[in-house]
Amino acid sequence: MTHAAVSAPGARLKKLIRRNDDHAGTPRLSPLWTFVAWLATLAFFAPVAWMVLTSFHQEADAATNPPTPFAALTLDQYKLLFSRDITPFLLNSAMASVISTVLVLALAVPTAYALSIKPVQKWTDVMFFFLSTKFLPAIAALLPVYLIVKDAGMLDNVWTLIILYTAMNLPIAVWMMRSFLAEVPKEILEAAEVDGANLLTVLWRVVAPVAMPGLAATSLICFIFSWNEFMFAVNLTATNASTAPVFLVGFITSEGLFLARLCAAATLVSLPVLIAGFAAQDKLVRGLSLGAVK
Repeated sequence: MTHAAVSAPGARLKKLIRRNDDHAGTPRLSPLWTFVAWLATLAFFAPVAWMVLTSFHQEADAATNPPTPFAALTLDQYKLLFSRDITPFLLNSAMASVISTVLVLALAVPTAYALSIKPVQKWTDVMFFFLSTKFLPAIAALLPVYLIVKDAGMLDNVWTLIILYTAMNLPIAVWMMRSFLAEVPKEILEAAEVDGANLLTVLWRVVAPVAMPGLAATSLICFIFSWNEFMFAVNLTATNASTAPVFLVGFITSEGLFLARLCAAATLVSLPVLIAGFAAQDKLVRGLSLGAVK
């Protein structure tokens, strides 16, 4: 038996083992479950697709019963939105959401560092205190918050929303960032400390790059919560600081519901969140699954 004849089965066996190793731990769904998954995805996406389609219809076509999905398409609803000056509402939402998210991360990362990598005494009690701040319904705090803001002369001010959104999202951010930072290898931090790095250097040059997926997931969730917040925005603002969700309410009047225009406005308001989620989708998936598998 020649050497080639002996080595050929061995090479095929190595290739088969390598192929099995590549696919190990990756279970394949049956065609039935694949179909069910696609069906569930389409079911969740159908209302969004219907909203976008309705935004390109005239009000008469959008109000028909049964609906007419194949009606003529038009951009009139979007032209009416910009003629009604939706831009200040979008800018207020963007300012409140972006600045509050940055403030939340600036406060949550050092706090999570102290609770995970350099744990303080009775850190579980601290975490429970953060979580307990979310037990009270927001509507129960509306009247005290309104009176405090009124006495401070901060009604109809976008900075009021920034402060409130920062306080509302901080507990969630601390809980998320603590679980992410707990996965940072301690050896890297010890090596940085041996090299003489101070706390800010460790956070910026060591922790931040390693925990970037967690930072992306936390920032996106805080941004979404701030962008979609309605209760405080509608009660604490009037004209100067009203946000995009408050703008949507203007299409529900005593004259009726302007369905096509409302769908157009909702589509515009949803775009920043969708764009942010699409841009950070790879880091978002990694961040949300970080620490799930030991």
